This record gives sequence, C-alpha cells and structure tokens, in this order.
Amino acid sequence: MPEHEADGQLATPTHEVRDFLHRRREQIAQRWADEPLFRTVFTVSRDEAVEASKVVVDALAQVADSEQVEDPDAAGFSGVREQLARMGAARSRAGLSNTQVASELAALRPPVENLLASDLEEAPPEHLRACSTTLTVLMGTLRLVAMQTALSEWQALSDRQRLQLMEVATPVIRLWDGVVAVPLIGTLDSARSQVVMETLLNAVVDQHARFAILDITGVPTVDSLVAQHLMKTVAAARLMGAQCIVSGIRPAIAQTIVHLGLDLDVITRASLADALGYALHELGADIVNPGAGQR
Repeated sequence: MPEHEADGQLATPTHEVRDFLHRRREQIAQRWADEPLFRTVFTVSRDEAVEASKVVVDALAQVADSEQVEDPDAAGFSGVREQLARMGAARSRAGLSNTQVASELAALRPPVENLLASDLEEAPPEHLRACSTTLTVLMGTLRLVAMQTALSEWQALSDRQRLQLMEVATPVIRLWDGVVAVPLIGTLDSARSQVVMETLLNAVVDQHARFAILDITGVPTVDSLVAQHLMKTVAAARLMGAQCIVSGIRPAIAQTIVHLGLDLDVITRASLADALGYALHELGADIVNPGAGQR
C-alpha cells in the first residue's frame, strides 16, 4: 500500500519510490542477484551478489530522497560508482560489448517495476503512473551513471596502454660510457614528445650521460611543432648536464627546416654513427679501424 504524508495526502512520487525501495530492499536484492550482471560478476557466493545489490538499492533510495532522480551527478550515486565500474569492467573482460552491458543494466528495471506495481495496486491510477515514471527515470539514470563510469574506466585504461606503448616505442640505448641515444620512429606529437623528454632525462641521470643523441632517421616529417619539441628536449638535457646531438636529418627534412626558417641551436650529424663518433671524440676516445690501410 502507498505511504502517506503527515497531512494525510499521498506521498510525492519520489518519496513513494524512496519508501518502496527501503521497504522492498531485500526482495529487490534477491531478484537482482539472479540477473546476469550480478550473478556473473559476484561468483564467490549468491550472498555476495545479494549484498552488492543492496548497496545499489540503498543508493537509489538516497537519490530518490534527494528528489534528483534525473541527475547522474546526484550525491547518492557516489557510493556505487566504484562498484559499477568494477562490474562493467568485469563484463567487458568477459567479452561483452558496451551495448550488451547496457542491456544487462536495463534488465534490472523490470523486477523492480513489478514489485512497485504490486505494492501500489490499490493506489489511484494517476499516482501509480507517476511513481512508475519516477522509478523508470531513476533506473535510467542509474544505467547512465554505470555507462559513464565504465566509459571513464575504459578511457583511463586506454590512456595507460597508449602511454605504455609510447614508452616501449621510445627506448633509450646506452651506446658507450656516458653516451645514450633515443632512436625515434614515427610521428612526434605533444604526448609522445613528453614521453621522449622524460625517458631521455631519466636515462641521463641513471647513466651519468654526458652526451644524448636524438636520432630522427625514422621520423617522416619535421614541422615547426616537432622542432619545438626537439628544442625543449635539448634544453632540458642541457639543464641536466648533457649535450644533445640530433642525428638522421635527411635532405627533405633539412629543406623543410630551412623553408620554415627554423634555427636549430643544436649539434647535428647526418647519421647515428656520425653522432656517436662525435661524442666519442669529445670524450677523448680513440677509434681504431683495424682494416685501415689494408686491401
């Protein structure tokens, strides 16, 4: 039966839904525990799924109490965002698409609606419709919160993986005592340039390097933005006490730099071998070619 306010009138739809969620908390949790979203995520025991369901029901009741059933940023949802994220991630790892996860979230609504209709079967039809609409909106907002949270988690995971790939694609090679090199391959953007700078500076410190070679043989084009990134890396290395050498400037890139009017205030060499030779010479190392003078 519907609850009544102190003045004898029917409760507002949001408060009716709030009271219903409190009243039927156990039954809703029991039904949700058998739904795929909870059953396949909380596999230790059914009781675990029931308890997880109760946490979500409590959050919905709190949102209904605040009358913010359409607001995904309502305070009541803050306590379940982490749980929803774990659930969404678990279903994604199981091979489900975003659409399939959304369908599992939508499947939580019918059991709750059926219980509400049973509770309010003697209420005026208009009140029942208003409460049903409120519950539908609330469940839709829960679904939106879950998908937003899952997408945020997926984006964060994607960003971490992309950063890891950039780090793998930006190795620092120790060529000699005091000489390190970073062979760059592919396009340089702001994010990757930051990784290059951090990786190189860490290597300069770890290896006590006096020379750092940036080999751009594998960089297809150099525009003003790429040149700026290179200069920032060179300047940062100088601050760390290392001299930078840029190698691998091909004819087409050299022409581009000239046409752009860029002033690369840095030592350059045609190849990585030439850059290493320069660094070794500066270090006072003698390079002996055993084949010199022989036929």
